[in-house]
Amino acid sequence: MRPCQAGFDSRFFVAFRWSIWLPVTIVLFSGLASAEEPGPVGPAKRDVARVQPTDAKHSDPMCELQTRSSEGRVPVYGHWGVDASKYSSWTDHSNRLVPVYTFGVTLSDLRERGSVYADADRLNTLDPTSDDSSVNPTAMYYDQVDVYQLQQAAIDAGYSNIILILFDGMDWQTSRAAAIYKTGRIAYESGRGTGLAFQDDRRTQTDFGLLGTSAAAESATTDVDAQRVISVSEKMHFGYDARLGGRTPWNEHNGSGYLIGADLSRPHTVTDSAASATTLCSGIKTYNGAINVALDGSQVVPIARQLQRDQDFMVGVVTSVPVSHATSAAAYANNVSRKDYQDLSRDLIGLPSAAHRSEPLPGVDVLLGGGWGEHRDQDEKQGMNFLQGNPYLHEDDIRVADLRNGGRYRVVQRTPGKPGRKLLRQAAQAAADNQERLLGFFGTTGGHLPYATADGGYDPTTDVNGAEQYTESDVMENPTLADMTEAALLVLEQSIDGFWLMIEAGDVDWANHANNLDNSIGAVLSGEAAFVKVMDWVDENNAWDHTAVIVTADHGHYLVIDRPEIIAAAGRGERQ
Repeated sequence: MRPCQAGFDSRFFVAFRWSIWLPVTIVLFSGLASAEEPGPVGPAKRDVARVQPTDAKHSDPMCELQTRSSEGRVPVYGHWGVDASKYSSWTDHSNRLVPVYTFGVTLSDLRERGSVYADADRLNTLDPTSDDSSVNPTAMYYDQVDVYQLQQAAIDAGYSNIILILFDGMDWQTSRAAAIYKTGRIAYESGRGTGLAFQDDRRTQTDFGLLGTSAAAESATTDVDAQRVISVSEKMHFGYDARLGGRTPWNEHNGSGYLIGADLSRPHTVTDSAASATTLCSGIKTYNGAINVALDGSQVVPIARQLQRDQDFMVGVVTSVPVSHATSAAAYANNVSRKDYQDLSRDLIGLPSAAHRSEPLPGVDVLLGGGWGEHRDQDEKQGMNFLQGNPYLHEDDIRVADLRNGGRYRVVQRTPGKPGRKLLRQAAQAAADNQERLLGFFGTTGGHLPYATADGGYDPTTDVNGAEQYTESDVMENPTLADMTEAALLVLEQSIDGFWLMIEAGDVDWANHANNLDNSIGAVLSGEAAFVKVMDWVDENNAWDHTAVIVTADHGHYLVIDRPEIIAAAGRGERQ
């Protein structure tokens, strides 16, 4: 367990590493964005005081709040789930509406067309399992399918850079907790919010809205070897009932089982990351577990592959969790099961897979993420072609993909004793200079990048899953999500025709599954740093006339903030 008492720990290495290679460049802005509101250049620097070396007298208030919650099993800052008397009564996803922020494009066309949830005919076309409980004539929220359509509209309008930033598992409450902690104040009770870079940035036109996330079916029985859907669950249905869930996230009906799929009168399916990412990338509603596969088992082509095939776009995928996890896989691959990790990674790097045996996909141009160092002897969920070794991206597949062995990728991996950011930067520069593809494979125990905590350190405290511990090497030998974003842009900006890039802050989801607000805030701030890298890149390249940046989540969880004032106090460094 993390003692919430810092002596010499990983934060020293973070501060030391940044002081040499990466000056931190995020600042706070205030105010709320409105549709199509240009303004001054956005955030530049994040408060670095939280990542400086500390002495033994220093304490970490957010760590203490999380530790008290998880050890005492009673609410301190808030609770997770429908039972307000328990710190944790739910560790899974929810049916909450989630936020979407846009930059360079707005939601004006969606507003003019109206919400799909306000039109029974359109809703039934989107998914025949929907029923009248989802129809809301006054709905001001949209569906994730609209994010796919927004990307298509941007392309039709001549945009040549599409950047989709997904905070996996970040609902409105999660981002609000992070904003409260970061600013040390309770600055808003509703709406877009303020305090985080993607809430406050005004360097281009920007907009804000809400999305429904429900999947078309709870699950399916599949055959990964044959890539066949055998049957689809019909127990639950697609949609969102504002009468039970609330018109907005700040008008939720707390304590209702509806948002976790537990209201039998309105059993609307709670999505997983695979179904939701498929909707965001391919524009269809499907079953939980599907990676760009429809309810009837047919494969669909995500927008990244459409652009690669039809317009010679380059494609990039960046994630803080294993490269073949659901969200990143849905950017490009096809599979009846999100658990078929090795085949999903083969799709991503253009090798034969169970879904594309005789004609492999072209592969993405940049793939950067986690999964390094993991090993499994067997995995029945991955089918008969599973290879003993790394379950996410097999060692043999990396060797085949490597330029040094006749492949198409400059490969860079976590290397003992070598700083991950520097290795990645050098590889990205070489790939850019030589017009090569880039494959970066990093991570620590569990396959993800080290979890950053709210104060900027890498020393998570206990939660429902225990507590992870990292060595100094774990931190030094891995890049951050912002580092990987910077490297991806360095390669993708070489494209003559344009590029499509997904950036996933996947550790938000992992933290929320663990009911760990300290980790969750740290993950949001890590994703925020990647967002700032993107916005700075667009500015530096004067690319706002042809770049669309979309920031959203694939689903929510169920954090209820009972005492925002003590989260604010923790952000100010005050113990409770």
